Amino acid sequence: MRLNTIKPADGARRERVRVGRGIGSGLGKTAGRGHKGQHARTGKGKVKPGFEGGQMPLQRRLPKVGFRSKRASASQEVFLYQIAALKADTIDTAALRAAGLIDDKARRVKVVKKGEIARAVRLSGVLATAGAKAAIEAAGGSVE
Repeated sequence: MRLNTIKPADGARRERVRVGRGIGSGLGKTAGRGHKGQHARTGKGKVKPGFEGGQMPLQRRLPKVGFRSKRASASQEVFLYQIAALKADTIDTAALRAAGLIDDKARRVKVVKKGEIARAVRLSGVLATAGAKAAIEAAGGSVE
């Protein structure tokens, strides 16, 4: 085999269709574009992304006023130093509500390691980050 003898396999490369070359070709006159209309025009066949034929596009129909997650309003954070300041030994959502640390809407409460804790507390029904859990267990407490 020599480089000057290499050629693609038979049928691998098809010749391009030459449109607009007379009535006998089958693609003369309108060159396969049909009669009139947007796609028959030169350079006007393509439209910008999101164009809906003159109808108000979706990205302009939707309101642009931001987004508020309902899940975010239902979850709140409590810091470790705030828990250390509480008098109760068992910390749950009722104790946190009574102390005014969380709202009535809070469904998920998570303890975040910010500050220190020196006494043993027991968390029940409250989530904790890995650092907060380690700090509570190091002080002799437990997380359920």
